[in-house]
Amino acid sequence: MGAQHPRELSLCEPPERPRLVVHVVDALDTAQTEHELLNLIRHLPADRYRHAIVCLRDSGAYEGEMREHGIEIVNLHKQAGRDPLHYLRMFTVLRALRPDLVHTRNGPGLPAQLVAALAGVKWRVHAEHGRTAARAGLLCRVLRPFIDHFIVVSSDLEQWLVESVGAEPARVSQIANGVDSVQFHPRLGPSAAIGPPGFMHDGAFVVGAVGRMDDVGNHTTLVEAFLRLIASPHPAHRRLRLLLVGDGPARAECQALLHRAGAAARAWLPGARTDVPQLLRAMDLFVLPSLSEDSSNAILQAMATGLPVVASAVGANTELVHPGFTGILVPPLSTELLAAAIADYCRIPDLAARHGARARSQVIARHSIPAMARDYLAVYDALTRSEADDLRRVP
Repeated sequence: MGAQHPRELSLCEPPERPRLVVHVVDALDTAQTEHELLNLIRHLPADRYRHAIVCLRDSGAYEGEMREHGIEIVNLHKQAGRDPLHYLRMFTVLRALRPDLVHTRNGPGLPAQLVAALAGVKWRVHAEHGRTAARAGLLCRVLRPFIDHFIVVSSDLEQWLVESVGAEPARVSQIANGVDSVQFHPRLGPSAAIGPPGFMHDGAFVVGAVGRMDDVGNHTTLVEAFLRLIASPHPAHRRLRLLLVGDGPARAECQALLHRAGAAARAWLPGARTDVPQLLRAMDLFVLPSLSEDSSNAILQAMATGLPVVASAVGANTELVHPGFTGILVPPLSTELLAAAIADYCRIPDLAARHGARARSQVIARHSIPAMARDYLAVYDALTRSEADDLRRVP
């Protein structure tokens, strides 16, 4: 038998060390960002990939658990506005870390693709979790040749990347967000007594939403639909309560609408919260009235909690909410149809229970964190395996 080529022999043996993936993020300034990244890292095989995180801005208050898992975190301390020196700091960091792969996310991470290429990083992945602003969209087109593979969370974003940015379809993978169905689970007993005194009562039907309260979130339409329902004579509507979790410029407007209608006591707007899983379990119906939706975390978390979902028929919402099975889709800005959908669930409690149970089953079957991690692993492996294939072809 002829002697085996040394390069071929090395491919049959375990790698000397796992490949290093550097994740570039704007900042670890929300629990959601931390949990998403940590869940991905924890479900990728440690014998094949190790990880470090580069934060453009200061990492924020949500890095403790990352460090506890041995994940190195580097802060570039990017200043507000223009800070060209942070690119030099990024180049220096990447040259020192010598990653095998850089994984950037959304518009703020795009320039890192060029820096990574200049620093000699072999493989570069960019993920879009939301529709990029027009200026960043132009940058994405300019930097497209430096990006080996794109990842998107919805078919709507995939279409945008292919048609507007010019990405090759074969270099785009759609990977749905995963949700922690252990952390987000249905309530196991009576509803918790949440909110200010008098907000909750026996038999209350809580309509809730979670998300940034701005023009795109369109929470004012939800408030208007709620006010229309509680003003009607139907006895079931006396049970209605409104819970809006989140902050933003529209929060004050929503509060003003409720106060003018004399309905402030039947609504609770607690602002941004860290106990979202518990607050979801206090809800009976989840509503997402947004005017556009590229990322679907809020819907997935609600579905994992066993809630039916009423959502505007835009973007990724149409891929997750199955009308008549797990929820109801309504046209955006339609106060009347939104109120009618909420009324159906309020008046027919069994309908909410059936749709909520199906929603959770759908999340467990199609949107688990292990399934998401397997899809990311397939992208990483396909890129890194290309080098192994090239080595095998060496005579």
